[in-house]
Amino acid sequence: MRISKNSKNKIFSKETITSILVIFFVFILDRITKTSIIKHQLNNQSIFINEYLNIELVWNTGIGFGLLSQNANIYYHLISLIIFSFIIFLIYLLSKAHFLEKILFSLILGGAAGNLYDRLIYFAVPDFIDFHINYFHWFTFNIADIFITLGIILIIIQDLIFKKK
Repeated sequence: MRISKNSKNKIFSKETITSILVIFFVFILDRITKTSIIKHQLNNQSIFINEYLNIELVWNTGIGFGLLSQNANIYYHLISLIIFSFIIFLIYLLSKAHFLEKILFSLILGGAAGNLYDRLIYFAVPDFIDFHINYFHWFTFNIADIFITLGIILIIIQDLIFKKK
């Protein structure tokens, strides 16, 4: 198969390389934080940060923020397949997007790849950021969830505010 000069330049473009770097940055940051928390919490209890934030390891078999957590194998594998399919779809969107959208999709992809990695290796995703006010606790989440959420929010803002119709 012969690759045209334009195709080759598009594959190794500055936008593509930047997107790959963002994906790897998010993935590596997620791996470092999760690995550190797992090692720490194997020997200790939760970490009290302040009256609103604790670091406490929770193994999540569901999707983001612990939603749809089930012990049943079929649900777990179905959710994993959906997440994998979503990642493939994001890669497609990334290939068609403009530079800003590529960066935003890359944030989501890096986080999704981090969580999928955990699902494949640990059969659960380690969540550890416990935000709370008094006795009301938000869903426990991780760094990957932050980047996924940030990417989605910024895509919505970009689409609603900055896109010309």
